[in-house]
Amino acid sequence: MLGYYILIGGIALISWIVSSTLKRKFDHYSKVHLRNGMSGAEVAEKMLADHGIQDVQVISTAGKLTDHYNPKNKTVNLSEAVYNERNAAAAAVAAHEVGHAVQHAQAYSWLQLRSQLVPVVSVSSGMSQWLIIGGLVLGGAAGLGLGWWVAIAGLIMMGMATLFSFITLPVEYDASNRALAWLKNKNVVTPEEYKGSEDALKWAARTYLVAALGALASLLYWAFQILGRD
Repeated sequence: MLGYYILIGGIALISWIVSSTLKRKFDHYSKVHLRNGMSGAEVAEKMLADHGIQDVQVISTAGKLTDHYNPKNKTVNLSEAVYNERNAAAAAVAAHEVGHAVQHAQAYSWLQLRSQLVPVVSVSSGMSQWLIIGGLVLGGAAGLGLGWWVAIAGLIMMGMATLFSFITLPVEYDASNRALAWLKNKNVVTPEEYKGSEDALKWAARTYLVAALGALASLLYWAFQILGRD
């Protein structure tokens, strides 16, 4: 169990470093004001229009770095700092979220697969570790096969969550690539502003990469614990 805590602690440290760096990058590039004077909302609306998407609404949402695309009601939700501000960071985030809307409109396969897994993962992710620990305890205390099967069920659930994390990677990287290509091809940003937007999106993508690697490490650890006991 000590090894698990060390593993989780190491992953948490790396996650904190990446998250902190992302926040610093966002704050830094928030000071790089766009020469065209466009707000994040205007950038998002223009990118939607350029892709012929007319059924997606751009709205403001509370919080910081809470930006997301909601495929259910087709809304690009931009945090207040992105929706209203006129800088490289806001342009990058706004274009990235519209990138997801473009994926949705074009039936991007990885996004479709990710959406199909959302209902399953939303239920299983919170239960998996408890089932694994409970199964191991039950198996060790009672000496019966039931505990092992309970732990296996938890492991399968954790595996689904891990798969979801890795499927998220191409979805996020593709959205960023779409955003950066559009920003550059449409001359929405200057070369200097583009570098800031690119750097900000790279660090945002790394948060998903760390999360996926952390999920895989946790899955492998518990798989070893369960199969080792078997």
